[in-house]
Amino acid sequence: MKTLLSSLAAILLLAGCGGRAAPVPVTAESPAQAECRAEARLAPAVAEESRRVVIGLPSSEERFDQARRAAESRAFTDCLRRRGLARGGGVEPLRQPGF
Repeated sequence: MKTLLSSLAAILLLAGCGGRAAPVPVTAESPAQAECRAEARLAPAVAEESRRVVIGLPSSEERFDQARRAAESRAFTDCLRRRGLARGGGVEPLRQPGF
């Protein structure tokens, strides 16, 4: 009986150390971040990229989408820096090779 209880306790302890990772908590955007994201979507650089796309040409649309995302990301980061919510520096995002 004693062996059975110790075996059961060991199994329960090992079961508690399961292979699943703990869920990552989702952080909601602050109002300032939401304002910066909206401002970034309306940034002149993003609008400029939309004027360069050739609709119907897949390579042009792909380049446009990549350039639009980069311009929107820069505008968002610049807005956060102006408001003092983000520090400068960091790592440049990976750019996909193009044609």
